[in-house]
Amino acid sequence: MLWCCFLGGLPQSILSKFRDLTMAKNVWILTLAQAFAMSATPMMMLLGGIIGAKLAPSEALATLPIASMVIGVALSVVPVSRLMRRFGRKPLFIAGALWAATSGGVAIIATGQQWFALFCLSGFMLGSAGAVVQQYRFAAMESVSAELAPKAASRVLVGGLVAAFVGPELAVLGGELISLPYVGAFMFLSLVSLGAAIILSFYDSQAEVTQQQASDARLDSTPASPLIHILATPGVWVAISAATIGYALMSFVMTATPLHMHHIEHHSLADTKWVIQSHIIAMYLPSLFSGYLIAKWGTSKMMLIGLLAYVVTIVVALMGAELLNYWLALVLLGIGWNFLFVSGTVLLPRYYARSERYSMQSFNDSFVFGAQAIASLSAGWVIHLLGWQVLLLSCIPFIALHLLLMAWQYFYSKQASAVENS
Repeated sequence: MLWCCFLGGLPQSILSKFRDLTMAKNVWILTLAQAFAMSATPMMMLLGGIIGAKLAPSEALATLPIASMVIGVALSVVPVSRLMRRFGRKPLFIAGALWAATSGGVAIIATGQQWFALFCLSGFMLGSAGAVVQQYRFAAMESVSAELAPKAASRVLVGGLVAAFVGPELAVLGGELISLPYVGAFMFLSLVSLGAAIILSFYDSQAEVTQQQASDARLDSTPASPLIHILATPGVWVAISAATIGYALMSFVMTATPLHMHHIEHHSLADTKWVIQSHIIAMYLPSLFSGYLIAKWGTSKMMLIGLLAYVVTIVVALMGAELLNYWLALVLLGIGWNFLFVSGTVLLPRYYARSERYSMQSFNDSFVFGAQAIASLSAGWVIHLLGWQVLLLSCIPFIALHLLLMAWQYFYSKQASAVENS
């Protein structure tokens, strides 16, 4: 009681900083949990296509285990959101980590028994657990004030930087740990997932807040608007498109790269690992400063830089099949993904109130991971039947699509401003 009275007598600026420091605890917990939980994803990304090529009945199905993981994310986004609305974030966070650990056990059995269908199921299970991990960024933004939201979203993604080092290293180390190839890698997958569950047990649900959005100044108590009204705003579609196209094109190229490098161009597994590892580092390293850049330059400029990185990725990859071409292309691909995905994540909450958060977040992620699932599923088929060059060139229309959406938002905003000033 005395503590509350003391706080009540402090100026609002000091109280705000105190709350930000308190709620920042959640951001750090989510960042550390992300480092553990996301280590499982690059392990499956690196090994899924390679193991799939050995177990699949057809080479065109080699990337199906990776695609199954992405499909698992896409199909689980809405159920996860509904369960979080009912039970809260913390129970679902812990359950998701435990489910990922279980998927590692299924992968161990599938790899040991050379059972392709079961291996695909393990990928699907890991993907459904990944749908929970994707909520970390929204939880972080809800744990700080509005001005700190971009930094909170990007900070959580820094955990992926650790995963970029840990995941591939554990995959290669585990591949030779025991006599059965790759079984040890999935033992590590289960262990890092259990580590994430332990970390998430310290998450404080009571510290969650939802920032008041400066763009529309709606209060958290505002009743939910019909979804159709929210979607009538071009800015919503720009936010969704940035994350969707960013994720889909990244996944499309990245899924095909190990297959093209290792099985078609005959680069070593060590070189392939280095390229994928560098790519994942490039995905998350910009998170150290992308939140700051978004706050300084705005989401539109960051999206344009991200699209430019994608264009250069295509050009570099088309120039040759040397190790340096793969490395530079995949690094640029990772940087472009970060700028697009973080910008879309930060932009989206400006268009909904607190009561609309679960429905809009699940709607957004359904697009993002549905598109990623299609991209991953089609990558093996496209590269097998049409080739690497066609796969790269097919990305250009989607880059153009996002530019058109940004132009729509720009002219819509100018028109709205002109109406207000008249």
